Amino acid sequence: MGEKLRLDRLVCSQKAGITRADVKKLCLKCRITVNGKLARRSDAHVDTDDEIIVDGERLVYKKHIYIMLNKPQGVVCSTKEGQSRTVLDLVPSELMRKGLFPAGRLDKDTEGFVLLTDDGDLAHKMLSPKSHVPKTYSVRLEKPWEESYKQIMAEGMTIDGGEKCLPAEFEGSPENDCECTLVLHEGKFHQVKRMFKILGNEVVFLKRTAIGEMPLDPYLPVGSCLEIMHKDVEKLLTH
Repeated sequence: MGEKLRLDRLVCSQKAGITRADVKKLCLKCRITVNGKLARRSDAHVDTDDEIIVDGERLVYKKHIYIMLNKPQGVVCSTKEGQSRTVLDLVPSELMRKGLFPAGRLDKDTEGFVLLTDDGDLAHKMLSPKSHVPKTYSVRLEKPWEESYKQIMAEGMTIDGGEKCLPAEFEGSPENDCECTLVLHEGKFHQVKRMFKILGNEVVFLKRTAIGEMPLDPYLPVGSCLEIMHKDVEKLLTH
């Protein structure tokens, strides 16, 4: 048996843009069934394991949703509408639901993996300074990287403003001396750019390629979303 919820609350939680008043109207118009029977009352309690059909579409209840977004440049990690497109503007209607937000941020001009979810507890665990969840970045530099970068970053750099960074893992590309991989265990403002600037270099392209032990799907086009299966969510928190 699943969890007992009011029908209107359950439907609203799974379908963005639908209010309790809308669910009541759908019931009155005989457009919702529960286990094959017409739902007459929107305030009736149902089980989350029940077969609920809304306008011919089966509603599969999920307490939370987890979405991998391959964020393009020019899109902001925000839930508020403004002059720029937000990450929520890229979520297809079938994945959209009330309370969805980006768990963490990427700069407007940075591409890559952004997690979108309505699970506040998971986001808190991911973003807590005590968690040190690793985030992996692919970096292209203005000038060739130097061998000294590896040790300097491993010892924990002090960047502008006197901020001390946690030790980070730097790996230069053997194929291109202006490309490298960087793993951070924290998320200071513009941290990657500030770290390389202290070293006398500039970041010209930045892409987040993994969170925890979950890599960005290499086949996910820029600007597209992919639902993460619940069984894989723990990978997001793995050190």
